Amino acid sequence: MAREFSTVGVVGLGTMGAGIAEVLARTGVRVVAVEVDDAGVERGRGHVEHSTGRALAKEKLTEAERTELLGRITYTTALADLAEADLVIEAIPESLELKARVFGELDRILKPEAVLASNTSSLSITEIGVHTGRPGKVVGLHFFNPAPVLKLTEVVRTVVTEPDVVDDVVAFAQKLGKEPVVIGDRAGFIANALLFGYLNHAVSMYEARYATREDLDAAMRYGCGYPMGPLALLDLIGLDTAYEILETMYAQSRNRLHAPAPILKQMITAGLLGRKTGRGFYTYDAPESPTVVPDALTPAAAGESDVALREVQRVGVVGTGTMATGIVEVFARKGHDVVLRARSADKAEAAVGKVRKSLDRQVAKGRLSESDRDAVLARISPAVEFEELADCDLVVEAVAEELAIKQAVFGALDEVVKPGAILATTTSSLPVIECAAATSRPADVVGLHFFNPAPVMKLVEIVETISTGADVVATARALCLKVGKQPVHCGDRAGFIVNALLFPYLNDAIKMLEAHYAESEDIDTAMKVGCGLPMGPFELLDVVGLDVSLAIERTLYNEFREAGYAPAPLLEHLVTAGRLGRKTGKGFRDYSK
Repeated sequence: MAREFSTVGVVGLGTMGAGIAEVLARTGVRVVAVEVDDAGVERGRGHVEHSTGRALAKEKLTEAERTELLGRITYTTALADLAEADLVIEAIPESLELKARVFGELDRILKPEAVLASNTSSLSITEIGVHTGRPGKVVGLHFFNPAPVLKLTEVVRTVVTEPDVVDDVVAFAQKLGKEPVVIGDRAGFIANALLFGYLNHAVSMYEARYATREDLDAAMRYGCGYPMGPLALLDLIGLDTAYEILETMYAQSRNRLHAPAPILKQMITAGLLGRKTGRGFYTYDAPESPTVVPDALTPAAAGESDVALREVQRVGVVGTGTMATGIVEVFARKGHDVVLRARSADKAEAAVGKVRKSLDRQVAKGRLSESDRDAVLARISPAVEFEELADCDLVVEAVAEELAIKQAVFGALDEVVKPGAILATTTSSLPVIECAAATSRPADVVGLHFFNPAPVMKLVEIVETISTGADVVATARALCLKVGKQPVHCGDRAGFIVNALLFPYLNDAIKMLEAHYAESEDIDTAMKVGCGLPMGPFELLDVVGLDVSLAIERTLYNEFREAGYAPAPLLEHLVTAGRLGRKTGKGFRDYSK
């Protein structure tokens, strides 16, 4: 039988502490809220009243419920007023020295059976707990911001935390309507340990001028379905907070990928902390405002390019797989005549049949009329000979991800396609320049990395080699916008933007599982519920395919030679064992066929 936490103390009433107090009071718990001085108390009270006022306006609370909620919270500046609390949750600034001092004082004040919890997002619970005479009753209880909205809580046990304390805190978190995951005491816990490595990597990309802030953010929003791009998210979190979390993680892991990107320290020194100061990676119309306003780094509006564009009417697509037929559909639906080249007439007809089947689904859903479907199909010409692509203005190669095969295709295209035509590859990981080198016209070659399924996914990565012409890049961008896609620009290096940011994060998740730090289900829950991601890392790996994931991770490691990118041995073993994910029915999870 779980112990009862009927009176709970909250120490620290910033945004986080006030949010925790509100969550507790909503579920009928009596709350004693402590701040260092009267001004802090008033700020905290203001946070709670403002938040519950918004809930009232949105009809998520009645006036009576709000009055009852506010009545359950007692405010004070004296820790001694917590003497009768069953549980105290500390939510003060991220300073080990400060937290240790508060825990030492609370230990002297509280009754022996009371439990102490810290809401720290990165500091060691073990180091905090040793400053008390009851380390067995000390846990981490990490809420996510905003606490009244986000469901995830990380319950952090140390090597000496009593098992029944963990069980009781988990049961209490569930009673609060939260989804608790239990983990060991390691810097960053689950969500931050995985999230901040990814955020830091995005900052490094920006710092190296590999891609603009807008393209980095758009790539992860449109390519992965993330609710926010990495740089916009850092502005929301606060660059100073992010820096401290990364410093703490690096001090413990000594993983170079956790060492804060140098530009973070420079921005902090300059007072560019994100939304709270009105400027971070982006500029906002006022401190604490979410509204981004143009600044010196804001790109010019579409159509303002001073480079003359090439005309693109007729499009060729080489390949018959899912990606190839998806790209054919994208262009044909936007009015382009498309030549679909296959290795045989049967394969070409089968590929056109795939497009027809996709269009039929749209007709059945009422998104496309039968006459429009027929018009789209009439624009598609199946072909077998490369010569049939001769008068295309753009040819997109979408064959197997093997460099030798792609180079053979580009060599053949170079011989037959008219001068001035753009040759594009939709490779997701191979060097575009290697394809360009197989031709006598490297300035006309560009990467156009569509995402699967191409008719649905909005993102296209436009990959510029050191040889690609400026007019080719500008034409590719204009064309993407014309067919309803969101183009982002990047240089020609392994992973481009999305895979380069996504797969090291997935690899980190596998290493976390490999170290028995947390279960795969808990890691997935932490990232979906705590970070708002559409899928957890292990769900995503099983969907992508573990063999495909391993190939991408090997490509990244071979290009960057970064120790942290080396594929996790567990992934290698699963692939060797034939556990490739959903397509084989077994991956990190077992699936019923």
